[in-house]
Amino acid sequence: MQIARTIPELRELLGGAHRAAFVPTMGNLHAGHLSLVEKARTLGDVSVASIFVNRLQFLPHEDFDTYPRTWDSDCEKLQSVGCDVLFAPDEKALYPQPQTCKVHPNPLIADTLEGEFRPGFFIGVCTVVMKLFACVQPRFAVFGKKDYQQLMVIRHMVEQFALPIEVVGAETERAEDGLALSSRNGYLDKQERIQASQLSATLRSVAQAVKDGERDFAAIEARATTALAARGWKPDYVALRRRSDLQRPASGDALVVLAAARLGNTRLIDNLEIGE
Repeated sequence: MQIARTIPELRELLGGAHRAAFVPTMGNLHAGHLSLVEKARTLGDVSVASIFVNRLQFLPHEDFDTYPRTWDSDCEKLQSVGCDVLFAPDEKALYPQPQTCKVHPNPLIADTLEGEFRPGFFIGVCTVVMKLFACVQPRFAVFGKKDYQQLMVIRHMVEQFALPIEVVGAETERAEDGLALSSRNGYLDKQERIQASQLSATLRSVAQAVKDGERDFAAIEARATTALAARGWKPDYVALRRRSDLQRPASGDALVVLAAARLGNTRLIDNLEIGE
């Protein structure tokens, strides 16, 4: 695996690549990230991963300074799955000037759910992803469905700017008890880790209610939210949405249920697609 620390170094390494497949990450890698790299290796002529903890997507009260940096472990894991190139710029390399030009995504998709509880988050995400796309110039970009709304926001951005990139959504990797793999799982203590599987179980219960024919979606959402709260969670939302654009669903729409909730000091998100 070759490592580039600056944009010129990266472009030199990728000079002969015509179909790069790219996986952007913030490091602290786990099996979910590695599955994205493995997917990328099947798509392009060179697989590229990035590690960059993006200050722009952290709110003032969030954990930018304490976000885990696990460089040696990350490199070992990427090498183990055959990643070809790692782009690992520092802030000065990626943002040599204050990043005053920013990408504002479609508010219909970005200002609901995560955007409501983390205002400005998707501006930071879109800005860094657009800049990384400009650096890597990939033909494919692989994102996990675990961050479902992020995947939708990035897809819409790519369409709006007519970027020659195919955005590929990869299925969520889960632990045996159903918990979606996430870097933030490392913040859970032993007891919280046992309880954390309740979030995916809640999503499954919502999906089953829909499959059983219930159509009062607000009532289903409220019931699921109450059930989480009763188990000691602090839910932000449990929401049934139209899969294509995350708007309120109508009859016959393919659905996804999304949830975000805090367990102790750790905020977890998850989702589950329902039907076709």
